Amino acid sequence: MSRIVLSLLFALSLAPVINAADKPNVLLLSIDDLNDWVGCLGGHPQALTPNIDRLAKRGTLFSNAHCQSPVCNPSRASLMTGRYPHSSGVYFLSPHLDAAPALNKLDTLPQRFAKNGYKTMAVGKLFHGKDKLYFQEYGGNNGGFGPSPKKKISQPHGHPLWDWGAFPDMDEKMPDLKAANWAINKLKQKHDKPFMLGVGFYRPHVPMYAPKKWFDMHPLDKVKLPLVKADDRADLSQYAIDLTNLEHVSPLHSWVTSADQWKHAVQSYLASVTFADHCLGLVLDALDASPHANNTIIVLFSDHGFHLGEKERWAKRSLWEDGTRVPLIVSAPGFKAGQRSERPAELIDIFPTLLDLAKLEKDEKQEGQSLVPLLKDPAAEWDHPAITSFGPDNYSVRSTRYRFIQYRDGSQELYDHSKDPHEWTNLANSPEKKAVIAELRAFLPKKSAQHPVLEGRSTGHNAFAAANANAKLKK
Repeated sequence: MSRIVLSLLFALSLAPVINAADKPNVLLLSIDDLNDWVGCLGGHPQALTPNIDRLAKRGTLFSNAHCQSPVCNPSRASLMTGRYPHSSGVYFLSPHLDAAPALNKLDTLPQRFAKNGYKTMAVGKLFHGKDKLYFQEYGGNNGGFGPSPKKKISQPHGHPLWDWGAFPDMDEKMPDLKAANWAINKLKQKHDKPFMLGVGFYRPHVPMYAPKKWFDMHPLDKVKLPLVKADDRADLSQYAIDLTNLEHVSPLHSWVTSADQWKHAVQSYLASVTFADHCLGLVLDALDASPHANNTIIVLFSDHGFHLGEKERWAKRSLWEDGTRVPLIVSAPGFKAGQRSERPAELIDIFPTLLDLAKLEKDEKQEGQSLVPLLKDPAAEWDHPAITSFGPDNYSVRSTRYRFIQYRDGSQELYDHSKDPHEWTNLANSPEKKAVIAELRAFLPKKSAQHPVLEGRSTGHNAFAAANANAKLKK
């Protein structure tokens, strides 16, 4: 045997052995339809989320985080592939990402980690369905949106999912608790590989059902309604109103108020959030009691925001703060705890951030940014605004201070969050804001870079078509 070979073997014998303990695990925690009604974000004064709040204290809270689309399917497709909706054509609730030619040959987040030696597991809702295609082990949706009463509780008409109230009688019947227990079992186990474990909770997505004890934590007579302005829509274009109201399946705000259901619906959302937070807390407790406690990256996110009467509307599908802002928390070994960053962050940033934290090869074709520089310095210079779309030519650009919206018909909105956190005053026609608008408009994708809407049947398709048709009729 040559001296060169012997030297090489000796060097290799001194090198550290790479094993599962040397790579960080990843715990992905998703909460469906959760807006900023979280204690640490201050979106509602009565939000009870002690477990999300304690997670924020052990990591970095991105208080200015936003989705890429204000609806489940495109938001999750974007997060899991690192591609904007305008790059894939998946703008609305359908089609699924596996039907998008632009995404066909891409690794999703769990697939990329699996190719790098990770064991990937999930339960509940991480993708918008078909999770078992992307994770090596899937614990099921455990009933999805959960059991339903024989008769709707609060909204007798409309879409079957649109309802709210105290139901069922036991936590054990809720899919989210079943998901938490499945994840807890996985955290108790020893794994011969580093793992990625995804836990997707369905609440507070409609129907806003939770057992009565969670409602009791938010007494109806003490519930505070969100702050609204009576003429909030007076400075909006008709297109903006049409896009967010025509052909939608959520109840009209006029019905909610006339039926005296506003407080009850807000109570139901708060109760559902508190229940989801409880389930999340069980998973965090299990992680802390496990051998994986000190070597696990935790990422908490929601897929988009949610309106509960603001701007006279309900549900998602808007380019305003209530529709795009989401909780996003990253806790990683070796980084400071208790940090808060006001720099704009996007859900599309999660994929490159996890590659960076796990020291896996960077994907230069990804369209998001690693948030690691902000984990190191939450106030670092950051020239990456959050871009949200709801169909081609309908975009929001959110910077640290401003939100700029441009619609397909050419109408615009600008809000100064340093003075107007509720987005009550549209400054788009203000002469002194021309430079701000020009700066933010430069981040909009060019028409040539916008993928056409892929065919599908969804509320988004219908609303987009109706708004466009109405605009043409008026012209």
